[in-house]
Parts: sequence; structure tokens; C-alpha cells
Amino acid sequence: MNQKEAEFEKRKMQINREEMIERMIRLASEDSLLELFPGIFIYQSLKPTESQVSVLKPAFCVIAQGSKDVLLNDELFHYDSGHYLISTLDLPIMSNVVEASEEKPYLNLRIDLDPALVAAVMIECGIKTKKSDAGVKAMDVSPVDADLLDAVVKLVKLFDTPDEMKFLAPLIIREIIYRLLKGKQRARLSQLITTEGDVQRISTVVREIRENIDQPLKIEDTARELGMSVSGFYSHFKSVTAMSPLQFQKQIRLQEARRLMLGENMDVAIASFRVGYDDPSYFSREYKKLFGIPPHRDIAKLRCNLGQYVLQ
Repeated sequence: MNQKEAEFEKRKMQINREEMIERMIRLASEDSLLELFPGIFIYQSLKPTESQVSVLKPAFCVIAQGSKDVLLNDELFHYDSGHYLISTLDLPIMSNVVEASEEKPYLNLRIDLDPALVAAVMIECGIKTKKSDAGVKAMDVSPVDADLLDAVVKLVKLFDTPDEMKFLAPLIIREIIYRLLKGKQRARLSQLITTEGDVQRISTVVREIRENIDQPLKIEDTARELGMSVSGFYSHFKSVTAMSPLQFQKQIRLQEARRLMLGENMDVAIASFRVGYDDPSYFSREYKKLFGIPPHRDIAKLRCNLGQYVLQ
């Protein structure tokens, strides 16, 4: 690409970003998360946020304006309007909006990734996985190129036309997946459809941890069932999720307990027992380590913030 072509592409990307910003600001109310189509969300924030703990589903996330930090255990991922983030497993993360203001609000688009759709696009395009893809971590950040941004903006343009959205959005999402597969994230996306090997084994364990959240995780038994050594299982699990199996289970348990207390009005003792803790005091200590304050105070704060949001 010569200098003239590079300058033209740069201008085109800037125009696309400006249109993306204008349309997303108009659609998303202040400090809100809005689902515009099944599995497609936009989020706006007028100010930087405190760190929030959550579970990120397999998703493609792109920022139109502002920036965000995502912490996966002790690994920090920073991305902005020039980058996008991919996650291919249900991962417990801590994240916060870094750059945002009333003049330039933070704007994020998230598309949940459907493994069946990713598989279909790979098959139709003749894209094959490689054995070297097995040890790839389930989250990463990459630069946004002109073709990918163009596809994203085409999707954002549909938000104003629900009838067209229903028909055309699935086609554009396929294009976005195609662009991702042709870029640096092919190896990561292939994890969604891998049917054998170490990645699939780790994915199976992640699913079992979430489905049997109150059951103890027996590392030796799990490794044996997967046909792996204990050290091999530990190493592969950490290479994909950035944390040990027990760290992963603890974060998943604490986040589910938080959901139960907030969403189903469970008290601390019942919620802690529901997710596998026998000692409420120990649960409270672990909860404070992750969320910064004890369960009762945290849930009261969340309800207060939720009430303020409802009143806006």
C-alpha cells in the first residue's frame, strides 16, 4: 500500500468512526446498556467507571469512542477505538471504563459469538484450524482494520431501521466473523468450534464448573477423566483462562452468589451455601477480597445505584 492509499484508508476509517459515534450516541441513553438485536448490545458511559467484576461471554467488542481496561486474573487488556477485544470462553473479568466524558462519551458495541455461526462461516470459506491454535488464550486485543470497521459501521447503520435490521443484520454479522477469521483472531475464534484436543477439554471443564457450581473441584479426578496429568491439566487451563482451575471456580462462585443476593434477594448464608461455601464467614472474607466490600454493603450499594438508574 502506497502513501496515497494509506492516507485514503485513514480518512475513510475516521469518517466511519464519526458516523458510528453519531448513531450510537443517538440510540443509547446516558450510562446505559441497550440490546438492539438478539446478541447485539451498545453501551454508553459519560464518565470513567470503577472496576466492575463480571463474567464475559464469548463476544466481539469494539469501541467507537473512549477506552477500557479489562483485567483477566493478573493480565491487563487495554483497548480503544483503534482496537477490538475477543473472548471465546465464559471468563470472570474485572473491567472499567478509562476514558469517557459528557463531551466524548465512552461507546462500545458488543456482539455475542455463536459457535454454530462461526463454524458455518469457517466451513463455507474453507478456513481450517491448526494444531498450533490449541494453546491460545481465550481473550486478546487486536487492531481494527479498515475492512472490519466498515462491516461494523454497516451493522450500526441498521439500528435506525428495525425491519432492515431483522433481515440484513445476520448477513453483516457473518461478514464481521469472516473479517475476524481472516485477521489475527482466527486461532482464537477456532476455539469456539474445536471438537477435540486440549482447548475443548478445558472448555468442558469450564462448563462443568458453571453447571455444578456448588460441587468441589477435584483436580486429580478431573485431570484423570480428561486423560491428562495434573500438571498438564493445570498448565493448559491456565494458558487458556489466565488463572488456575481453583481461582476460576472461586470467581465464578462469588459472582453467582452476588447475582443470587441481588436478583433473588437471598441472604448471605443461603447464597454462600448455594454456591458451595460451608462457612458464611469464610465466604464473606473471600467476597470482600474480590469485590472490595462485604456482601451486605455491596448489595446495598448495588441496589442504591440501580434505584438511581431507574429514576433517571
